[in-house]
Amino acid sequence: MRKFFNLKFILIFLIVSFLIIFNVFPMSYLIFRSFFDSNNFSFSFDAFKRIYNYSLNWNALTNTLITAFFSMVFGLIIAFPLAWLIGRTNLYFKKFFRTLFVMTYMVPPYVGAMAWLRLLNPKVGTLNLFLAKIFNLSENPFNIYSLSGLIWVLTTFYYPYAFITISRAMEKMDPSFEEASRISGASPLKTLLNITLPIMLPSIVAAGLLVFISAASCYGIPSIIGAPGHIDTVTTRIIDYVYVGSAEGLTDATTLAVSLMIIANLVLYFSNFVCAKKNYITVSGKSVRPNIIDLGKWRIFFTVLVFIFALIVIVIPFASVIMTSFTKNLGKPLTASNFTWRYWNILFTRKGILETAVNSLISASVAATAGVIISCVMAWLLTRTNNKFKSVPDFLITLGSGTPSIVIALGLIMTMSGKFGINIYNTLFIMIVAYIIKYLLMGMRTITSAMNQIHFSLEEASLISGAGWFQSFKNITLPLIAPSVVAGWFLIFMPSFYELTMSTLLYSTDTKTIGYELFTYQTYHSQQTASAIATGILLLVIIINWILNKLTKGEFSI
Repeated sequence: MRKFFNLKFILIFLIVSFLIIFNVFPMSYLIFRSFFDSNNFSFSFDAFKRIYNYSLNWNALTNTLITAFFSMVFGLIIAFPLAWLIGRTNLYFKKFFRTLFVMTYMVPPYVGAMAWLRLLNPKVGTLNLFLAKIFNLSENPFNIYSLSGLIWVLTTFYYPYAFITISRAMEKMDPSFEEASRISGASPLKTLLNITLPIMLPSIVAAGLLVFISAASCYGIPSIIGAPGHIDTVTTRIIDYVYVGSAEGLTDATTLAVSLMIIANLVLYFSNFVCAKKNYITVSGKSVRPNIIDLGKWRIFFTVLVFIFALIVIVIPFASVIMTSFTKNLGKPLTASNFTWRYWNILFTRKGILETAVNSLISASVAATAGVIISCVMAWLLTRTNNKFKSVPDFLITLGSGTPSIVIALGLIMTMSGKFGINIYNTLFIMIVAYIIKYLLMGMRTITSAMNQIHFSLEEASLISGAGWFQSFKNITLPLIAPSVVAGWFLIFMPSFYELTMSTLLYSTDTKTIGYELFTYQTYHSQQTASAIATGILLLVIIINWILNKLTKGEFSI
């Protein structure tokens, strides 16, 4: 018994040690560097005063808050109706629509920026030219290089975060309240507004805050869309300061990063503690299936409406990226004479692209594998033990996930370059560490949820029969939760594979990733080659979704 307790303690100690060294310490050092003078260690707001006396930085903070706020609002306006229509009504093609809407969650956000850049460029945007011709306009109607353009692209790629969160909450909600409302004579719309919406409010708020923090922390979209329109955000300014290369530039970048971290942690606190205390969604103690509402004569109308939305937000942008990868001359439409395989040939033959793909494959695979191992241990600790310290690593993992990617990367640069005895800078290992810290929560929540559904009596019987805890876990629990383990692995692998923000700061000459390579081709070299790489990532998402569906026998997919 004593040995079992020691094992639990050792596992918690190892996980906490990893998180303290590579997450808590770097973040603490950033805060120290921003608030304390490095010479006399005196507390001071001088760094913040200097940074925000510069109007460009103040504008960047304002732009960040504005774009994040409106992305959150519009994301919820889109996500809640979609979640209700797909999850609670007899809408046609529900499974297809669910897969389509969640797909953008698994695709790099900067791919969306590339797509809308091609469609709504103020001078040569394909959609702009089409609309101007159809409606006989004297000038193109939209300018993607604007604050509203930035909000639009952020919204279209972050509303799935809210859609997934709200959909899961709806699946767990006890339908008896809605049944009582319908029995009392209320219409489906009245039931939705008076029963479903109020009960779902905590989850809706939590989903909105997730969109807010994701949009505020984004670098790829503001860099591709905002930079040409001279619209700075906190993330783009941090990258600018780091690239200055001076000690003062790093201090300024650190101060901006801490500003973003403070905003993110305030949002995280409100989401995890304030909203959690008001979580009055009633979950039935028995297995229930939410009521499916018959849309009646409105069924075709809403199906067409959802299809048009999917066409505008997903199909057309992705099709634009795919078509660009086959286009010789971007100034002309894609025709037989303007068609080429050249950029796909570059994708599979250019050494630089292949090397970055291998780097991404290795770092993402290692991060996903290590992440799943930690997730399994954490799931076991959280569901099978009563150790009072188990909440510590759970909190630290949640904190890491809620920390903006650019803050994680900057913290690792400042502390893991040999100054404090650990030097992993310019290696793939520093990227792997960053990916684990940022994406570990995805795998842990998936596996913990599955393990909660496995009764402990099965393991108990194995233990009574003389098997050790590891043998019991390997032979009993692991086969039962295998689909969730596979899903957890892919949920860590995919965002790690195409990650851009952290990779932009952490890469070296030998450790460039496919995400960064795509970004550089889009920004500096060839949009067609960038589109070929992006299309390759899209195909990878589809293939992985198919593999995931097969391995988990349909239990998990995008």
